[in-house]
Amino acid sequence: MSSYSMDFHPKDLPISKTYDLRDEKEASDAVEEMVKIGFRGKKEGFRVLFPKESKTAKRIGYTVTTGVTYGLKQKKEVPNVRYWTYHHDVDHYAIVLINSEALRELGF
Repeated sequence: MSSYSMDFHPKDLPISKTYDLRDEKEASDAVEEMVKIGFRGKKEGFRVLFPKESKTAKRIGYTVTTGVTYGLKQKKEVPNVRYWTYHHDVDHYAIVLINSEALRELGF
């Protein structure tokens, strides 16, 4: 049994930048920027909003989550990033990505 509990909602985490994406190309650009900015030593995370349309949502979600991990490894940075996907509003899903260390420091 894990001692980790979900006593917060990902929307409550501190965010340095929100990306509002419409397609895979925008997702790739956002991933590139997030990797360039980096996660290590940051106290805030990133939020990615994207449409709920099923096929688009799956592709954008996959592009963001695998792209960040791959990009950080390419940069020789340990991909120590946690992420959550949730229903943001009627039209959007959201993914919040944040460094695991920052999460601990915030008490989560």
